Amino acid sequence: MRRADRLFQLVQILRNKRLVTARELAERLEVSERTIYRDMQDLSVSGVPLEGEAGVGYHLRYSLDIPPLMFSATEIEALVLGARMLRAWGGTELGQSADSLLDKVYAVIPEELRHHLNNNHLFVLRFGERPDISKTLDITRNAIDQRRYVELYYQREDGALSQRIVKPLGLFFWGQTWTLASWCELRNEFRSFRLDRMQDIQVQTECFADVEGQTLQDYFAAQQH
Repeated sequence: MRRADRLFQLVQILRNKRLVTARELAERLEVSERTIYRDMQDLSVSGVPLEGEAGVGYHLRYSLDIPPLMFSATEIEALVLGARMLRAWGGTELGQSADSLLDKVYAVIPEELRHHLNNNHLFVLRFGERPDISKTLDITRNAIDQRRYVELYYQREDGALSQRIVKPLGLFFWGQTWTLASWCELRNEFRSFRLDRMQDIQVQTECFADVEGQTLQDYFAAQQH
């Protein structure tokens, strides 16, 4: 379990408003008591209203129920526009997630603001849609998240085909096209590849680690020169 997930689970357990010991928490989350003590200290520093101490138990001083979301009309308009941009240019997965986000917002905002969702007058158009680019965007985005090498079959601007193994680092949208920033194993340097010129892409099982001089931060630094 990731540490962020563990901290979230700790807060959810404590919301039951009963005293719970570090030993109980450690057994439930399958970590050491020392880890629980450290997590509790970090939660307290971050503002979670904890009360208790090691050897006695912990509970919340007051409820952590999340207040209703409050949006202005302009913020709702921004959400709708952003969702429409993702539907048009963000690939299938992010487009569906954008729709899901709007459904959740619609469920919690006051009635008088819902017309800003239903009657928004900002639109995003996309001409010459290519489903293969949406699929490629989903694949590369997931490869970045999973830190997996990808193998590209790429058509260069001059029409020549090349095959590359790259570390995918980041995706950039340029208004009508997406590019993948990567570390190219063949050239041993940073390279950017347009998604619409990728003839095929295969995600490898091998994961890559950060190497000094080959990270996204290094890529940004290289663009400064």
